[in-house]
Amino acid sequence: MNLVIVESPKKAELIQGFLKKHKLTDYKVMASAGHVRDLKQHSFSVDIQDNFRPEYVITDDKKALVKELKAQAKKADLVYLASDEDREGEAIAWHLKEALGLDPAKIRRIVFHEITAEAFLQALEHPRDIDMNLVDAQQARRVLDRIVGFELSPVLWKRIRPSLSAGRVQSVAVRLVVDREREINAFVPQSAFRLQADFTLASGDTLRTELNHRFTQEQEAQELMERCLRESFSVETITRRAARRSPAAPFTTSTLQQEAAHKLGYPVSLTMRLAQSLYESGHITYMRTDSVNLSNQALASIAHQIALHPGKEYHQARRFQTKSKGAQEAHEAIRPTYIDREQVAGTAQEQRLYDLIRKRTLASQMKDAELERTTISLPVRGTEYAFVAQGEVITFRGFLDVYMEGNNEEGTPEATKLLPPMQEGDILTLKGLLAEERFTQRPARYTEASMVSKMEELGIGRPSTYAPTIQTIQNRGYVERGDREGQERNYIVLTSEGSAIKREVRTEIYGADKGKLLPTDVGIVVNDFLVAQFPSIVDYNFTASVESEFDEIAEGNNAWTGTIGSFYGDFHPVVERVTTERSEQRVGQRILGTQPGTGLQVSVSIGRYGPMAQLGTSEDKEEPRFASLQSGQSLETITLDEALSLFDLPKTIGMYEGEPLTVASGRFGPYVRHAGKYYSLPKEADPLAYTEEEAIQLIKDKQANEEKSLLKTFSEDTELQIRDGRFGPYLKYKGENYKLPKGTVPESLSYDDCLKLIAETPTKSARKGGRKGRTTSTRKAKTK
Repeated sequence: MNLVIVESPKKAELIQGFLKKHKLTDYKVMASAGHVRDLKQHSFSVDIQDNFRPEYVITDDKKALVKELKAQAKKADLVYLASDEDREGEAIAWHLKEALGLDPAKIRRIVFHEITAEAFLQALEHPRDIDMNLVDAQQARRVLDRIVGFELSPVLWKRIRPSLSAGRVQSVAVRLVVDREREINAFVPQSAFRLQADFTLASGDTLRTELNHRFTQEQEAQELMERCLRESFSVETITRRAARRSPAAPFTTSTLQQEAAHKLGYPVSLTMRLAQSLYESGHITYMRTDSVNLSNQALASIAHQIALHPGKEYHQARRFQTKSKGAQEAHEAIRPTYIDREQVAGTAQEQRLYDLIRKRTLASQMKDAELERTTISLPVRGTEYAFVAQGEVITFRGFLDVYMEGNNEEGTPEATKLLPPMQEGDILTLKGLLAEERFTQRPARYTEASMVSKMEELGIGRPSTYAPTIQTIQNRGYVERGDREGQERNYIVLTSEGSAIKREVRTEIYGADKGKLLPTDVGIVVNDFLVAQFPSIVDYNFTASVESEFDEIAEGNNAWTGTIGSFYGDFHPVVERVTTERSEQRVGQRILGTQPGTGLQVSVSIGRYGPMAQLGTSEDKEEPRFASLQSGQSLETITLDEALSLFDLPKTIGMYEGEPLTVASGRFGPYVRHAGKYYSLPKEADPLAYTEEEAIQLIKDKQANEEKSLLKTFSEDTELQIRDGRFGPYLKYKGENYKLPKGTVPESLSYDDCLKLIAETPTKSARKGGRKGRTTSTRKAKTK
């Protein structure tokens, strides 16, 4: 018997099916479900003195599996380690060898880029040894991330607040978002006037044109408009030029994440989950790749498929070159394993992503789209300016028959505009003029997709790390996906009315954003501290150069311990210096001024539960007062008056049923307190402006909802209730909630049944337990 160990159970099931189909019954396929060993979770686990030796342990949730794998390996003649073909997969194979105590003579390392019977059987025929250079590159990344995380995080706990974390890649990603926000805040828009003119042709058609110049002054625009109203116009030149549009390369990890966001609206983490599932089901090739290369076999299959539809005349063989530095994660782009399959089994989301991958792959091997671009010029006599109209016509669709990049509907060119027929010298009648004041656009906030593109451009991380890094900085509370309301501004519009020019001031909303990545106050403070104290760690070039060093290790050119030693020699002394430094002012604190009348200092900073305002200092006679910042307020932009108003809370706003109504702000936001109970204010509510009527309605609504959810009470103890909640019925007793066993009919429970369930439920601390190790059925790269 031979044992094959792959990473995921889904993949194991598929491969076992291949073997059975080919009557290879002497193979057993099992899954490791990702890594079976890792550094200890709650200790440093890197022996600095012993040349940075990592201290690996079998993770708790894998001990039973490792025992089973070891037993099967002992019975096996050969053990095929068939984890994924990137560095992380190579490390998993090595960890399996070590954890299972495998005899090197029995080990065969095999890799395959797609989960098909042909690819797997071919891999069986071409085994190799474990590539220790790739393993060492992964070890270097893991150890470096552990060093940075474990040495930097305590500095943040001491200098800013407990429970914060820092990491080599995540901190640089946060800096990208913070830097972009600062660019936006510092941006001063410049205005200019764009002139448009509509002309009527002899045929009655209308031609819309735009002046080939923009004026910075309103007076200049008005003067030209007045001149145009006195002039006659004719077509001076018509230029027709053939143009081509070429297809994009097949998908890499980053381009798939970006295009799935643009065309399907998928977050990058969802795209990777769907791609992982498609890969493990055998529908696409490996989804963590920098390469745009396609195999000869794939090229032949694609050519055959294009010949069937849309036809041979659309095919053009292309070889794309990988531009990404150090591309090493895999040997092919992401493509369907069987290009003739239009539909695959799976969810609707998986099918949509598969369709995107398939069409992009087909388009990459199709001919250019051929266009004819037409430019028409109508000069303004006596000036250097001209009104211009541009249009284009597709003369051969080429790859557009299958696929178009970006947000547009497939097969619809971005700027296709048909121009009415005309000839040079034709006289045109001016129909109307419009000059609009337009403003330069501020830098755009990052979406998850544009963040991936920027990280790839700067060389920060690798295909397997983009999605988890972006998710990590959100989970840590340094960055959030959120909306920004726009602001109002006025702009000037000049229009022609007969022989006169009409001036109008209109209002527009600008700067609104939806679902963009925004830095939180905590993220800004942590970033600024790291930039000031550890500039090399959050330096874009340094982070990219580290990735290059990992590539050198993977190619066998450098020893990983030397790379880590060089880094640690520079890094650790800075950690020691910053740890022992004392500062009179809290990190990130911003002093706004003093309170009129008392002279007490007013400041804002990061507190244990988030951004807060502080009135007074520890040196004053009275204890300082603290107040949480409200939603929409920021440490960087809050004013003295806004901060002082926070100390108006708590305040009594009225009475209800003989008890006072008090508005206050706490750890979880603003609330109303009444008769010993707390009612959270709606997200959009301003606690300082909350009225008695609103508070009473809030209480009534909450009471009505509670009455609806109440399923049963008990005369033996009025505090014991059975309620219906978001996740189904549950017990509520003395402020604690208890789950009901699946299938329980709530109304059938007696008082004694409920007490028994409560007694058998573990305490909160036991239920919470320790944090589980990083081992899932689909391996995810861990990024610090």
